[in-house]
Amino acid sequence: MVELQTRDVFAAMRTDLQRVEARVEQAAAIDVPLVSSLVLDLVRAGGKRLRPLILLLAGRGYNYDLDALVTAAAGVELLHTASLVHDDTVDRAALRRGKPTLNTILSSGAVILLGDYLFAQSAILAAATGNPRVVAIFASTLADICDGQLQEMFNAHRLDQTREEYERRIYGKTASLFAGAAEMGAIIGGAPEAHVAELRSFGADVGMAFQIVDDVLDLREGAQQLGKPAGNDLRQGTVTLPTMLYSAELSGSPVDAQLLHDVVAGEIDGPDVDRLVGAIRKSGALEQAMAVAADYAERAKSHAEIVADESTRRLLVDIADLALARSS
Repeated sequence: MVELQTRDVFAAMRTDLQRVEARVEQAAAIDVPLVSSLVLDLVRAGGKRLRPLILLLAGRGYNYDLDALVTAAAGVELLHTASLVHDDTVDRAALRRGKPTLNTILSSGAVILLGDYLFAQSAILAAATGNPRVVAIFASTLADICDGQLQEMFNAHRLDQTREEYERRIYGKTASLFAGAAEMGAIIGGAPEAHVAELRSFGADVGMAFQIVDDVLDLREGAQQLGKPAGNDLRQGTVTLPTMLYSAELSGSPVDAQLLHDVVAGEIDGPDVDRLVGAIRKSGALEQAMAVAADYAERAKSHAEIVADESTRRLLVDIADLALARSS
């Protein structure tokens, strides 16, 4: 049932999303042949376009000013793409969705400048909406993303981090853009202020569910389908919710606790990481984390209830299901 619904939401919005896609490609163009083709490939490999989809749907139930919504949605997608470019550079990631990242092809200086260029183009698109509130949300969202990335750099490697610290980190790096996209769409659509707030909360909760599921997928069998080895976060020393839940149950298992500590600290790798991943899978931590994600998805659906237009409300609910049920 979920698969049918998610096919329906993309089918219903396909034409408008194609307009967003064209606007993104236009804005990302750069007059350097080699670099231009690399950036275009990056943009076209951008996934399902959930953030632009949420922005469009947040305006759909009100005054559907398609030109302004497409412009803002393209800005949101470029902001997301730019953040991935910088994220891959910071992490020295070799692959993104199974394809080589820009930093494996170009110098780090060139990649950083390209990321900055995409950030600038995304800001230009936000300004092109002519709506000061949209520009302000765009700027605050960028600040939230940077905060999330800084939290990941300095705090994500601690096994003693709290749930609140983890949630702040994933809100910044992921959910803030979902929230900002929904808020921008509602504002452009002229939604009442109470609706704007509820739709922002919808986006935030969908984003939280999305990132927790991403953290679970990193540890599941078949993680290689994402273009990275299973347990990639662990190999980088990044502690996510499933690992936190597993760690909380290790008080009586000093050997397992030491293995976890050594892997996160980067002191051991290879088969030991595979053994740890297997232990986490068997512990029930993945199922516990998915239950947390499901709670966020249900909260998102409750926020969507404020939208009076039935077809739009149904599509928003389908997006919450998609965030929970995705496999990549």
